[in-house]
Amino acid sequence: MSASYEVRDGVAVITLNNPPVNGLGYDTRRGIADGIERANGDAAVKAIVVTGAGKAFSGGADIREFDSPRATAEPNLLSLIKLAEASGKPIVAAIHTVCMGGGLELALGCHYRVAAPGAAIALPEVKIGLIPGAGGTQRLPRVLGVETAMNMIVKGDPVPSEVLASLPGQKLIDQMIEGDLLAGAIAFALKIADVRPLPSVRDLKVKHPNPDAYVKFVRNMVAGMAKNFPAPLGCVDAVAYSLKARSLDDGLAEELRIFKGLMLTPEAKALRHAFFGERAASKIPDVPESTPQRTIATVGVIGAGTMGGGITMNFLNAGIPVTMLEMKQEALDRGVATIRKNYEAQVKKGKLKAEKYEQRMALLTTTLSYADLKNADLIIEAVFEEIGVKETVFKTLDEVAKPGAILASNTSTLDVDKIASFTKRPQDVVGMHFFSPANVMKLLEVVRGKETAKDVLATVMAIAKKIKKTAVVSGVCDGFIGNRMIEQYSRQAGFLLDEGATPAQVDKAIEKFGFAMGPFRMGDLAGNDIGWAIRKRRAIEHPNMLYSRTADKLCELGRYGQKTGAGWYDYQAGNRNAIPSKLVEDMIAAHRTELGITPRKISDEEIVQRLVFALVNEAAHILEEGIANKASDIDMVYLTGYGFPLFRGGPLCYADSLGLYNVAQAMKRFARNPHDDAAFWQPAPLLARKVAEGTSFT
Repeated sequence: MSASYEVRDGVAVITLNNPPVNGLGYDTRRGIADGIERANGDAAVKAIVVTGAGKAFSGGADIREFDSPRATAEPNLLSLIKLAEASGKPIVAAIHTVCMGGGLELALGCHYRVAAPGAAIALPEVKIGLIPGAGGTQRLPRVLGVETAMNMIVKGDPVPSEVLASLPGQKLIDQMIEGDLLAGAIAFALKIADVRPLPSVRDLKVKHPNPDAYVKFVRNMVAGMAKNFPAPLGCVDAVAYSLKARSLDDGLAEELRIFKGLMLTPEAKALRHAFFGERAASKIPDVPESTPQRTIATVGVIGAGTMGGGITMNFLNAGIPVTMLEMKQEALDRGVATIRKNYEAQVKKGKLKAEKYEQRMALLTTTLSYADLKNADLIIEAVFEEIGVKETVFKTLDEVAKPGAILASNTSTLDVDKIASFTKRPQDVVGMHFFSPANVMKLLEVVRGKETAKDVLATVMAIAKKIKKTAVVSGVCDGFIGNRMIEQYSRQAGFLLDEGATPAQVDKAIEKFGFAMGPFRMGDLAGNDIGWAIRKRRAIEHPNMLYSRTADKLCELGRYGQKTGAGWYDYQAGNRNAIPSKLVEDMIAAHRTELGITPRKISDEEIVQRLVFALVNEAAHILEEGIANKASDIDMVYLTGYGFPLFRGGPLCYADSLGLYNVAQAMKRFARNPHDDAAFWQPAPLLARKVAEGTSFT
């Protein structure tokens, strides 16, 4: 059983023991239920304490059983809570560290609750597109009041136990316990052992002085913020129902009805896919969790520009000392000034305490000499994206870095195996591709070279977690996962211009679909000259690859984007708003005339399908080649690094939701377009196989 039972001083102690967060899987539920029945049948037992072993009371549902029959097998969570409520002997929930989701719902079914300070308490189901499904929306308003409960359930964020315990009139926490929680809980249980009748949350009333006006206000506010996510409004409806439910059981029935309706929505499926995908990304098939890790106590960063400075901040934020190297003092001074400016902005907004800011800056050392990196455990280069520059850096690092130091490149497209070959220690070389701004963006592509050691991979994945990144492993290829796919997306955007669309129309269509930013606004933000350099390289390496010439013509006009005040759009000084440019539209029209293309009206649906299905087809090639380990890894790259809409779950999850047969049929249509790249639109072999088998990516 995943729950232990013992009797101490006449108190039965049931301890959940299902690491890492005591998820309420079938065995754990069975163990709790058996413990409650056993205690009630033992005349020597006066009361019961339920607590959790290790670092949690309970984090809720056991995600390993999600969508399996064991998740709902009896006793399910609703039955377990009913059993706890009906216990003839008082049950005290001893809450510590983590009490979330079903864990909190179980605690609400107990007669009393005591808590240690610092316990994170939450009903976070909204984050996976659901509402609490075991009474949370009906019981939490009874103990905290409608407004506090509504706020917690709609947001899903954890609140410290001591904050909740200090709320006037709260009935969630009966006693805060400093020191030994279990000893305090047993003492509390003995004190209330003979109190009758036993208190029950179900007997409390839900009240609000002006319920109709309050619910209307909240519903309007949440509708404006939730947009494409139905779960937040489902939370509002369920909590609002607690105000008018004839009984708790009536409220539970309505909660379950809303829960089941949300469970089937594509948005909830997408959010669950993202939730599991993020956790699965850290698992590498041939690198077991037991793989030893190298110690990373100090980090070196080469380059103090935008990327180098952003990378440095990640480690300073995590309390890891950084030595930042540049070739010139002015460049170092600029880099440090930018880091300071970023931190000062956080201090000004109240997001960072002044003393924390100073502590972080105290961890930063600057240097103009490679020799000062000799003791670094991890060295990351963030220099100009040109193989000759990388060669100079890595040959120098090979001479100065200590044995066992991990040497990482922040390259976004270059061959990591070639970079590793510049050293005598290719096993220590890995790609760490941060996304700009590196101190903000969650994604880290970890590029595994053919000789990268397993302990290097394990160490980098662990350090990524420490600096709060979502790390996804990629094999070596041009552009890795993200940029290799975005190239196909961008090529389609160019062909759409050739055929009759405008940059604004393409951007608006894909932004309406849910992308944070369309391809042309993205190009202006990143710098159109970056893509230009890649296309020049492509012209030598892959002379047969087709592109629209519009992007090159734009760069030939010096319109590199926001940094030059003009790109696909015009920009006014001090303002990032994209203003459609007549000059650009005239350039595109002249280009069409040169090609002999008569512009046609292109629907938003075609725009979205060509851009997104280009991602899907390239992703299928990447999967088949083994560049990505699994479909969810590709989706995590796009959700965390490229602004793909979260409520659609990533390119491959979205393709599955449409049906891969339908996706492949659309690709065949696009292949017949004389102005597109017919060869590219042949469905990738993996995609074609899945269509034939009737299977899906995810």
